[in-house]
Amino acid sequence: MSIKALEQTSIGNLFGGMLLVAGCCIGAGMLALPVLTGLSGFFPSLLALIAAWGFMTFTAFLLVEINGWFSGRVNLLSMSEKALGPWGKRICWVSYLFLFYALLVAYTAASGSILSGVVQNTLGIALPQGVASLLFALFFGFLIYLGTRPIDLANRVLMTGLIACYLAMIVFGLPKIQFSQLTYAQPGLAFLSFPVLVISFGFQNIIPSLTSYFRGDLQRVRISILGGSLIALSIYLLWTMFVLGIVPVSMIHTAYENGEEATNALQKILGSSVIGGFAQGFAFFAIVTSFLAQGLSLVHFIADGLKIHSEREHENIWLCVCAIAPPALLAVIYPDLFFKALNFAGGICAVILFGLLPIFMSWVGRYRKNISSSYRAKGGKVSLGIAFAFALLVIFGELNRIFTF
Repeated sequence: MSIKALEQTSIGNLFGGMLLVAGCCIGAGMLALPVLTGLSGFFPSLLALIAAWGFMTFTAFLLVEINGWFSGRVNLLSMSEKALGPWGKRICWVSYLFLFYALLVAYTAASGSILSGVVQNTLGIALPQGVASLLFALFFGFLIYLGTRPIDLANRVLMTGLIACYLAMIVFGLPKIQFSQLTYAQPGLAFLSFPVLVISFGFQNIIPSLTSYFRGDLQRVRISILGGSLIALSIYLLWTMFVLGIVPVSMIHTAYENGEEATNALQKILGSSVIGGFAQGFAFFAIVTSFLAQGLSLVHFIADGLKIHSEREHENIWLCVCAIAPPALLAVIYPDLFFKALNFAGGICAVILFGLLPIFMSWVGRYRKNISSSYRAKGGKVSLGIAFAFALLVIFGELNRIFTF
């Protein structure tokens, strides 16, 4: 269900809100999760998943509290400006822009590997990854140019395919899981997965829409966030167990070094079997749905930043070029950017935007400006301090990875 459809509903439905939260979480980031978590093993990754879920859910609750400062609908830019002033708004703006671009770079880069594999398996034609990424960006970039309505229609079909491939892959693949492989553990490598785990729970930008959907009832917003994020957590755990139970750890390390997504490793193990086909289909649908959502969001974000307000702003060809061309160019030149771009998006941009900013805004609102809200997230200064320390751990870990590798 789209955000627009939710907001047009007369009475907010809790399950609908949960599905919206879960839907915003689940996407192309799933393709990277098992590879990055597999480096440390299933049980260390289980703890990392829960830690990332707890951090992102807590900061989401902080944003619900901050949303209660306002009587009407607002966005993160307005929230950050009220609490932190012009500099807070600038940091939010830049973080948003970098986050969108990094995600589109990751999705376009991954599309090359997936699309070239589909062409090779179906038509027997060897299509270079760079060419495949360019074709992907041109075709689906044009769909973004057509606007929200065509994307909405296409997304319904794509999401149906995504769910069908995921369920079929799990059902047919469960008997092939080797549970002995799940005992492998290298806890010291768990920190490598935190950036992608953080971005995999990135739904905070829809909190204003959820608030509008529930007519300002922040308790219902909180319940939807908790339920939706738990649905996403459950799906991630099942997916991680599925991949790590089938793909040997040696191939997980190889996939990480080569910048390959999890379904690629799955197909190498399963070959041209039915499960391998479903894995390839799942990867394709996940990339396309995420690319369309983030691409359209970036077009609207750039239009808002440039003060271009029109019901048909998507038809401004230059807005689409500004949104799609830079990440497409980077993905063509550097086809192995999938993990690097996702790590940057999660470890830097998302942690600043959805982690540090809510923590600072809440601290200032509570303890400096004494701003009241109809909802207050549980936890005081100690909880904010722990969340702040976790955010810094992820950021410094990602910076260390960037400058080390």
